[in-house]
Amino acid sequence: MAFDPVAAAVDWLDAYRAGDIEAILQMYADDAVTECGCDGVTIGGRESLRSYWVRRLKEYPASRLDDLKPSEDGATILYVARGGIVCASLEFDDSGRIAVLRCWPMK
Repeated sequence: MAFDPVAAAVDWLDAYRAGDIEAILQMYADDAVTECGCDGVTIGGRESLRSYWVRRLKEYPASRLDDLKPSEDGATILYVARGGIVCASLEFDDSGRIAVLRCWPMK
């Protein structure tokens, strides 16, 4: 990858924490998919992602970073949301945009 996936993951969390839906959506590739284990849904398509994030930002705002590490195709970031820790695995395409985001609550 010609970019820093760990820095991109931090940028994603910063946009999430700021509630900046436009910045979040700009980080996604056009054919990106979010697999949300927190809600048990898979979302694809720009309008579906927008609807997901509108609700997510309102109901599950993110607060502080808990852990961050590079992974084979991107980065894994753990953060606090609604009193619990959530793990998000971000996979990036060749242009540095999110291709797949998988999240789930840590137990």
